Amino acid sequence: MPFFSTEVPTDFKDSLRLDTFIASIPSEHFGGMSMNRSKLKSGATELLVNGRKAKFSQKVKAGDKIDIQWEENIPENIEPENIPLEIMYEDENVCVVNKKQGMVTHPAAGNWTGTLVNALLWHWGRAAIHQNPNEEVNAEMLAKRRPGIIHRLDKDTSGVIITAKNRATEEFLHDEFLHHNRIIKEYIAICCGRPKTLEGRIETQIIRDPRDRKRFKAVVGTDEGKRAVTIYKCFATYGPFSLMRVRIKTGRTHQIRVHMKYLGCPVMGDPIYGNYLKGSPFENASLMLHAYLLKIRLPGTKEKMTFKAAVPLRFKKVLRTLHEKYGRK
Repeated sequence: MPFFSTEVPTDFKDSLRLDTFIASIPSEHFGGMSMNRSKLKSGATELLVNGRKAKFSQKVKAGDKIDIQWEENIPENIEPENIPLEIMYEDENVCVVNKKQGMVTHPAAGNWTGTLVNALLWHWGRAAIHQNPNEEVNAEMLAKRRPGIIHRLDKDTSGVIITAKNRATEEFLHDEFLHHNRIIKEYIAICCGRPKTLEGRIETQIIRDPRDRKRFKAVVGTDEGKRAVTIYKCFATYGPFSLMRVRIKTGRTHQIRVHMKYLGCPVMGDPIYGNYLKGSPFENASLMLHAYLLKIRLPGTKEKMTFKAAVPLRFKKVLRTLHEKYGRK
């Protein structure tokens, strides 16, 4: 997926909208592609000014650094796909799935097929979702691309995810997730490193890393970014590795992965925040993060229901090796 960066000249004195300024940049800067305002609105999946998300209408000033993530060939339809799903529970309102590792939750830039949404459309017997590639990306468009999706898991995180089968249920579950004290989301993770204290609470702001747009970082002592709260408990150690149980009180992008890195115990197999394990038995490990438990109230019920996704085989294999090599403490 192309990514372009540019900077507003230091002697710039005009007052231009961001999209107008970008459209004025010679096509050579974009690999020969002419970037008019219409194409920008249909193809730009992320627009940052000085590391912060920006709108097309924002005015630029001298010295501003502009980053554009670009997606070409946006499909006109999101098609149902016959992809096997592990259904944990289903009724007329919800469908709870044990998402396999490697599956993207919903269609978006770079992943228009093979997602959980594509699989659910087939499972529910629904028609393809039409989308206009020239329509400006906004909340309404994103909602159409993500029918029934209340929360998401990273591509390489497996485990419990709940989806809504109708609009009323979607609104109900959105409200439950908005009030995080109403739900319990518990993960298990195998981490590289051992925490100084076996259990604790991590509370920071999470911001986009200004040095790498693909990463986020945990910071304290600032109002920048979004507040994130994670509760962890280390219930086993194996030499320099730890088995963690993690509960999140907020739902930020990459939250557990960022907070485990902040704790000094990055998740094993994490290609963005993890330790380099070349030469170890785990150098080819995939992300060791699994959404193990979700406890939530469903529409029309007073008591919460608990859904547990079995520990995946990749965890069992790594834990077996850890036992053999280090023993458990």
